[in-house]
Amino acid sequence: MGLHIAGPMHDRFGEILSAEALEFLEGLHRTFDQRRRDLLAARSHQTFKFSGGTQQAAPQDWKVAPAPPDLLDRRVEITGPTDAKMAINALNSGAKVWLADHEDATTPLWENVIGGQLNLRDALDGTLSYTSAEGKQYALHDGPRPAIVFRPRGWHLTEKHLLCDGERLSGSLTDFGLYFVHCAKRLLRNGSGPYFYLPKLESHLEARLWNDVFTYAQQQLGIPHGTIRATVLIETIPAAFQMDDILFELREHASGLNAGRWDYIFSIIKKIGLLLPDRVSVTMTVPYMRAYTQLLVRTCHRRGAHAIGGMAAFIPSRRDPSINEAAQALVREDKTREAGDGFDGSWVAHPDLVPVCRDIFDGVLGERPHQIDVPLPAIDITEEDLLAVDKGPSQRTEVGLRNAISVGIQYLASWLKGIGAVAIFNLMEDAATAEISRSQVWQWLQHSAVLDDTGAVVTTELIDRIADEEIAKLDGDYTEARALFMEVAATPDFVEFLTLPAYERMP
Repeated sequence: MGLHIAGPMHDRFGEILSAEALEFLEGLHRTFDQRRRDLLAARSHQTFKFSGGTQQAAPQDWKVAPAPPDLLDRRVEITGPTDAKMAINALNSGAKVWLADHEDATTPLWENVIGGQLNLRDALDGTLSYTSAEGKQYALHDGPRPAIVFRPRGWHLTEKHLLCDGERLSGSLTDFGLYFVHCAKRLLRNGSGPYFYLPKLESHLEARLWNDVFTYAQQQLGIPHGTIRATVLIETIPAAFQMDDILFELREHASGLNAGRWDYIFSIIKKIGLLLPDRVSVTMTVPYMRAYTQLLVRTCHRRGAHAIGGMAAFIPSRRDPSINEAAQALVREDKTREAGDGFDGSWVAHPDLVPVCRDIFDGVLGERPHQIDVPLPAIDITEEDLLAVDKGPSQRTEVGLRNAISVGIQYLASWLKGIGAVAIFNLMEDAATAEISRSQVWQWLQHSAVLDDTGAVVTTELIDRIADEEIAKLDGDYTEARALFMEVAATPDFVEFLTLPAYERMP
């Protein structure tokens, strides 16, 4: 009975898995885990309607808590995993915020879960360094660094290496708890604070659970209430209908909302069921995506919160300048649209894109830290606008199918090795983009979609053949990744998250 460590204790792991940390995790588990399980079970009963039912006793003009000084200006945020090299590059990047990601960009390999926490603590202490296999040395620069906003795993994931009374701990509570215990007071001493990105929420009740976790955690460590700040990723379509209520539940700890575009597309495929076109065709300008982002900006600014745009996934090529020129033009177009629509900042996945994003937002913001107070044209976004998936492009091609299969298999091969963010075809792929690929294949298969360019019907046999042909172009062994991809993309029952069966294959 009690808390048990089921994973190996590698060098320095005891610094993170301390008696204080384990006691804190056990308290989180016993206090909140049953609510987490109940809320996950309730996801199957969702409706796509604006709720507006949680604020009856509140004044109509309520606002979220004012942003702390180092979260006032968020014009460019860099996102990436917490390995030592990425942490150093992100903190040296010149971005305003580093999204230190223990979710989509980090696989929950035990070494990553605990090693990432060590890297974060070392970074705050100024002792983090890294030497590559080639002998290249990485160290933190002097001078201003981005504010760190830590993203724990979603509510649906568990941590099999930490057990309480024989039950796995929540991955969310594990990541949050370890970071909070070891870094909250360090951050405060450094003039910052414990800031979080909250992923995969599907209702305001899930936001209420996080708010209660924050209140409990601050009380346990003697930190003033409201010190924590949270930015919620609106990356599921149920959450898009509850943005205002989500901010209300977190209002004493809320910092903003983010347009988590990749998972949002995945959620549309999963929740609505209408056939989507090739992944590259689902841009932010199609009607239902545009409605979602316009609603997000207006909801945030009405409540005094930051609206943060989506990730530019392009990875610069060191060999082909023409690829960079074309891709950077698309990034500039995307960030120009976001800044013009009222977003206060946006994400990039590579340090080379920090100045690109910064220049565009500088041109709109100037010396202002954000544009929360800038009036926007009144737009009436309806429930029908968010659900109008059939009003986008409809093209489905073999080229798109091949890309989805190849990306899905290549990504899963990396994921199973412990690498959660990987460059494929000059794009940074993470769990969110891989989910689009495999769910799209699954959807086309279930609907026997006809490909526009070849006239072929998508069948299991066609997916099998293309998988073999795409793997033949690659080096290495993709046997396990191929089997896993077929399990999550080519079986009748839809697997809720590909990371669930993938995690069971991980040591």
